[in-house]
Amino acid sequence: MAVVLSVVAFLMTLLGGVVALRVRDRRHLVLGLAGGLILGVVAFDLVPGSLELSDAAPLGVPAPMIGFAAGFLLLHVVEQAAAIHRAHEGEYAPHEHAHGGASGRAGVLAAGALVGHSFVDGLSIGLGFQAGTGVGVLVALAVVVHDFADGFNTVTAASLGRSGRRVPLALLLADALAPVAGALVTFLVTVPKAVLGPYLGFFAGILLYLAAAEILPEAHARHPRVLTLCCTGAGMLAVFFVVGLAG
Repeated sequence: MAVVLSVVAFLMTLLGGVVALRVRDRRHLVLGLAGGLILGVVAFDLVPGSLELSDAAPLGVPAPMIGFAAGFLLLHVVEQAAAIHRAHEGEYAPHEHAHGGASGRAGVLAAGALVGHSFVDGLSIGLGFQAGTGVGVLVALAVVVHDFADGFNTVTAASLGRSGRRVPLALLLADALAPVAGALVTFLVTVPKAVLGPYLGFFAGILLYLAAAEILPEAHARHPRVLTLCCTGAGMLAVFFVVGLAG
């Protein structure tokens, strides 16, 4: 049953990615919505879930929040390192990046974070069924209803600084397959909650940086801001109600 429900999550993720690919002519609205969805997932799903999974608190600070800060800082360092590289490029012969510069690298890293999140979704389904059928079904329902946003955000993040579809499609497929792989792993091993909590916090930090420093600034750069802001708010509210209803 866990694997069957993870396949449903696979299909929902693909659907979200396909929707993101087909609305490029309204990219600012897509980015605004995606930013809101990411903020909603971080605030209403990943951070609360990570705190529930881990009781560790080095020096009184919850371990998931240490992971959160580490993830945010990691993406910032990656972006700044790429910016420093670009600043020195004028000292050498002119050349072009084929992969979108700092924005493209940050987007791919964040899309990879979403793949990791989806893998944990699959683990959660399998571990839920280990605790009981009722628990497993509720966990699977929560995963399925937000995997549309995961697929949508994976394509949007991977498309930052890019015009082609090869990388976004590859990451979308990886994101869609990740829950199935996670569910299958639970037939072999049991993942300690002490590890899952900081992990979720770490990727929540990466996703928050992406939304705040990459997606939302680009969404508001050259387009009417009121409608884009409304899309951001709608994305956050959608995740709020989905998580609330699923919980």
